[in-house]
Amino acid sequence: MSRNKVTNARRKQRVRLSLRRSANGRPRLSVFRSSKHIYAQVIDDLKGETVASASSLEKAMRDSGKTGADIDAAKAVGKLLAERAVQKGVKEVVFDRGGYLYHGRVKALADAARESGLSF
Repeated sequence: MSRNKVTNARRKQRVRLSLRRSANGRPRLSVFRSSKHIYAQVIDDLKGETVASASSLEKAMRDSGKTGADIDAAKAVGKLLAERAVQKGVKEVVFDRGGYLYHGRVKALADAARESGLSF
């Protein structure tokens, strides 16, 4: 493995371990970003199931002409995910940035989710 992959894997493990300690039974809002798209899901780790998910690959997002590689798409995904999670009865989550810096698309997704009803 290259040094960057090892460093990223360690950072991801460190973030997840600290989340498990502070979660207190709350679901986890997990973010994955690629160079072209952004994905987010609310995961209940106690039950081992996904409560709600959203991504920039969904038909509604593709039809709007937005690419998943910009901040506007991340905001739309965060808003959509929060609406789906609140509909399922989840209002409090723990934010799992997955080793990514809390900056740019990740921060935009988190802010949009907060504005749409999730608290973390």
